[in-house]
Parts: sequence; C-alpha cells; structure tokens
Amino acid sequence: MKINFRRLIQPRHVSAGTLRNSFDRRSLVVGGIQGGIGVLLASRMAYLAIGQNEKYKLEAESNRVNLSLIPPRRGWILDRNGTPLASNRADFRVDVVPERMEDRAHTLSVLGQLLSLTPIAMQDLEDKIEKSRGFAPVEVASGLDFERFASVSVRLPDLPGVVTQRGYSRFYPLGPDVGHLIGYVGPASAEEYEKDHDPVLITPGYKVGKDALEKFYEKDLRGKPGARRVEVTASGRIVRDLDTREDVPGKTIKLTIDAGIQEYASRRIGVESGAAVVMDCQTGDILAMCSMPSFDPNSFSDGIGRLEWKMLSDDDHVPLRNKVLRGLYPPGSTVKPMVALSFLEAGLDPNESVFCSGGLRVGNRVFHCWQHHGHGQVNMAKGVYQSCDVYFYHFAQRMGMDPIAAMASRLGLGHDFPLPVSGQSYGTVPNPAWKLKKYGKEWQTFDTVNATIGQGYFLVNPLQQAIQVSRIASGKIIMPRLIHGHDYEPPKPLGIPEEHLAYIHQAMSDVANGPGSAPHARLPFPDIKLAGKTGTAQVVGLNVGNGKGGQWKHRDHGHFICFAPADNPRYACSVVIEHGGGSGAAYPVARDIMTYIFDKQKGMDILTELEKGWGGTPKERLDARYRKYAAEYGVGAPAVSPEQESEAADQADSAVEPQQPIVRDAQSPAPEPAAAGNPAPGASPSPAATAPVAPGPAQNPGTPQ
Repeated sequence: MKINFRRLIQPRHVSAGTLRNSFDRRSLVVGGIQGGIGVLLASRMAYLAIGQNEKYKLEAESNRVNLSLIPPRRGWILDRNGTPLASNRADFRVDVVPERMEDRAHTLSVLGQLLSLTPIAMQDLEDKIEKSRGFAPVEVASGLDFERFASVSVRLPDLPGVVTQRGYSRFYPLGPDVGHLIGYVGPASAEEYEKDHDPVLITPGYKVGKDALEKFYEKDLRGKPGARRVEVTASGRIVRDLDTREDVPGKTIKLTIDAGIQEYASRRIGVESGAAVVMDCQTGDILAMCSMPSFDPNSFSDGIGRLEWKMLSDDDHVPLRNKVLRGLYPPGSTVKPMVALSFLEAGLDPNESVFCSGGLRVGNRVFHCWQHHGHGQVNMAKGVYQSCDVYFYHFAQRMGMDPIAAMASRLGLGHDFPLPVSGQSYGTVPNPAWKLKKYGKEWQTFDTVNATIGQGYFLVNPLQQAIQVSRIASGKIIMPRLIHGHDYEPPKPLGIPEEHLAYIHQAMSDVANGPGSAPHARLPFPDIKLAGKTGTAQVVGLNVGNGKGGQWKHRDHGHFICFAPADNPRYACSVVIEHGGGSGAAYPVARDIMTYIFDKQKGMDILTELEKGWGGTPKERLDARYRKYAAEYGVGAPAVSPEQESEAADQADSAVEPQQPIVRDAQSPAPEPAAAGNPAPGASPSPAATAPVAPGPAQNPGTPQ
C-alpha cells in the first residue's frame, strides 16, 4: 500500500500580495549587499588616493627616477705633524655585481679586452667573483685613466652587471711601512653586513676596515653616504641628473706617530725579520711602531690575488704577523738594568762585587757566562755595561725572584696596554707562584738564575721592552699613547730613588760610550750620548747550534733597548731582530734610528747606502719578488679559499705563547754580544763607531771592543 505524503501536507496559499512582499524583501537584501560593496570600494579608493598617496607617488617616481647611494669618503689617518698615513685619492673604477651579470664569461672577456687585464689579473678577478656573495660588488680595476673608463662606460647597456663610477679609493702613501700599524680596507663580508645592515656596505666601491686602526675606528672613519637622483628610461638608461646630496666624510684620526721615523725604522730593519718601537719617554707618545717584513695595504685593499698570497705565505719571515704586539721573545740581557734596579731597591750595595771566572756553580750544575774567559772582579755597573752573567747569577740567589718579578711588572713587562689595537700578547714574568699555578712545580734556584739573564720562562714583546726602557729613562709610569691629544695625563713617578736611576743610567751609557759591550752603538755626535743594553736570546740548545750561523731559524734573537740623550732622556727605542745571530744585528738598527731622529740627513745617508745592497726599499723589494713569482708561477699558483686565507692569517698573527717546557738545567748563554767589534751583516758603522774607546778603570782585557 502506497502512502501519498503530498496529500498529508496542506499546500501553501500564494496570492498576488504574497508574491509582491517576497520580491520587496529580496530587493532590499540585494540592494543592501550592493550598497555595502559600493561603500567598501569607495572607501578603498579614498584610502589609496588619499592615505597612500605618498607611497604610490614615490613608487611611480621610482619608475622614472633612479636613486643611488654615493659611498662616503673615509676619514684620513694622519701622523702627529699632519702627514697622511691613510688618505683617499680620486679615481675612475669599474666593478661588477655578479648576480646581475647575464653572460658572465662574455662580460669578463669584454672587460679584459677593454681594460687590458693580464692573465693573472683575470684569474684573480675570477677568484674574487667565486668568493663573493652575489649581491656584493667586486672590483675589476681602479685608478683607471679616462680613456679606458670611457670605453667601458659607453658599453654599459650591453654589459649588465657592470658598474662604472668616479669616486675615491683608499691610499697608503708609505705602503708596507705602515701595513701592521694602519691595517687595510676591503669589501664588506656577509657577516659584517648581517651585523650592521647598513645599505652603504653593499654599495659598489665601498670598503670597510679589515685590520688594525682601520678596523678599530671603522665607525669614526666611515662617514655618511651621499645620494644621487637621475631620470631614467624604461630600460634604465640615464636621461639627466636631477639632484645630488654630497656625502659627509668620516672623522680624521690623528696619531702620535711621526711618519718620518716610522718610515725610516721600517726601512732600516732591511731584509731582517724584526720589530722596532720608538717612544717619547717624557709623554709616552709612540713615534714609530713597525713590524717587518710587512705587506702592502694598497694591494690588500684591491683584493689580494692567489699569486701575492702565495708569495706572502711562503715567506718564513711571516710578514702577516704583527711582531710588535704579537711577537714573544726571551728578552735576554736587556732585563739586566731592571734586575739591577731590583737589587738596589732590595738594599744591595752596588760596589759589592763577585769574581767572574767564566761560570758559577749552582748546586751540581755550572752556569756559564757568555765571556768564557771571565770578566774578573765585577760590581753592579760592570755587570750591566759588560753584561756579566756571573754577577747576576750570584746576587739573584741572595735576593730571590720575587723582588725581580715585582720590578719587572712595575716597568711594564707582562702587561697589555690600553691601545686601539685588536690584541696584544702580554708574555710571561715568571715567579714562584706563577710556576706552581701553571705547572704544579716548586720554584727552584736554577729558575731564578735563568730568569735573571732573561732566559728560562721569561717572555716579552717589543712594545713592552720600549715601555720598560722609557720608564727606566724617565723614572715615571710612562703609558704608551697612539692617539694624539687624547686623554693625556702627566705620568706619575715610579717611586724609584733618583740615585738608583742615575746609577743605572750611567751604566747603560757605558754600554755604548765606555768599556761596555756595544761600542759601535755610539751615536755619531760628540754632544749626544746613547744609553742602552744589548741582549741575545737563545732559540735552540748549544747541542743544536751556537746560535750564530747555520739554519736561519736556529740563530739567536738579537735585542737592543736604548734611550737618548743619556743625560736628559727624550727618546726611547727597542729593537728585536728575529734569528739575527745576537745583539750585533739589533743595536746598529737602533743606533741608526736614533741618528735619524737627531740628524735626518745623516741618517738617510746611512740608509741609502745600505738599501743599495738590499735591493731597494721594502716596496721595491716586494714588487721585485712579485715579478719573480709571476715569472715562475704565472697563472699556476694554487687557489686559496677564504677559509684557508682566514686560517693562515690567524695562525700568523696568533697570540699563542711559545711552548715553555719546564726548565731543569742551566741555560748557558751564547756569546753576547757576538763579536761586538764587528757590526751585523749589512750594518754601516757610524764615524764614531770606528773611533778608539778609552779604557775605563774597570775594563777587562777579555772584553770585546
């Protein structure tokens, strides 16, 4: 049986009025929706036309006008007299932005032809592009003449990714003479951009400080970028310039450095590996701070190529290491004036003497003097000016190591100093507490004996040695200054009695002007005397070599510290020559630097003659070596990744102290100085150096003259 449900539901009655009411309601709903949409559209149009007017006006303008940043000119770095050590020079340059190049091989080939790039330069350019981030501009060439610059400029529409500009490039007039002091600049890395997010960092041609002062004062030297507005076509071709906002140059940094002394000291080190520091021992101003051999910061600023990198990394003299701040050396006998001051302060009578027969037995060991024939009867003054080891062996046992270490610390050894540098190696001033903490071993008598002649655990850097001699010369707590006129406070007294200082001054003066160990360190001026102290530091044991010849790395380090005038100290100097064979390699350098300070022409005459035998200035020698490498390797030098470059640079300039094995035996000093009557190879004796030395009352016939 089927059920018809439709019959159960009563049909709705529909009349004409019902239909009319239903239509009215629908019309109202649809009309409301349409009205709402109209209001929304009108509101949106009003918002875009009024609220967003400036935004879209700017975007429209950007289709017609191109805005580009103008890299700011870096602030200059000047010496104390206003001579530029780092400046800017106007030039024409060409860069490429890798991510914008459509056909890289074709673009580089055309640039190579237009700019006359050598195969080595093309290889270096390829390497720089490979290492760069795509958005970062890569320098192709700078310092271009107008003809080559124009030949690239007219082809820009056909060379996407190529950028030409007239701007400024960093220039270092002294080249390698200031490499470690000033540092260099280079394109910003991705890490540097992530830290700063300053758009100027990715502006073609802009470079940031990468090392030393350039890096330390980056924010001050950077300046503020300018901007240029130009009208362009749809394809990007420039129609006309609209307006330009000039850049604001960075701040000028003025140093205490004297450019003349800095250049002379760097050149005078010659072909040796070493460092020299010159200070004003009245104010603490650093007048020169050079580490050689060095690198040319002008080359580094353009991006170092694989051939130049190989040339520097092959050099066993480690040109990438700042030896002034990071080099650590046993100071040798240069500590003896300091040790003598500690003896005087501890109450030792300077006239008390000991007989030197060439050695001294300490326990069951014999500690030899450098003069194997002995010095005879030796008091404190003779112990300093003839550098008698036995005198210091004998009295150090009585005084102990603690007063010696305390005096060394007062004179600046074992400390770092508040200077605008990236790092300093502070070395070691050993004492019983230090050895117990580091090695878990008790201090022994032979430790004191070794330390008192600057061997054993003792380690210092050349800056500390310059500060040490400055404080001895002045009797004041001299603090080194590198920024001119910045927070200067007159130094306070050391608290050492004047009579003690006068005694040591006279003994150090006799080193060069009396019966001392370095008569050829005498200055060529009758009225100006130099006071100094020689030092020879062993590198290998006597069972390996005598430290004077053989393999370069087996030769002794040479030290010399000095100040002048001896009777009224004004300038202090320290010189270290790595593996120079002894102090005979160091004191001629210090003597000639001091000669230049007091008579520039006389100093230059000496240097000019020496450089004839060395192959020219440091820059000329670098260029000659580069040409040799170019002829030998051409484009065959191995590629180096950025990670390898960074690792090698870190290793070269690392602050890791040399290994210090526990010293258990006597360290017999090599003869010091080595043949004082013979200047170091290449050294030119001053006229006074060949003059006879009047024998003093304490002179020993066995003393080298």
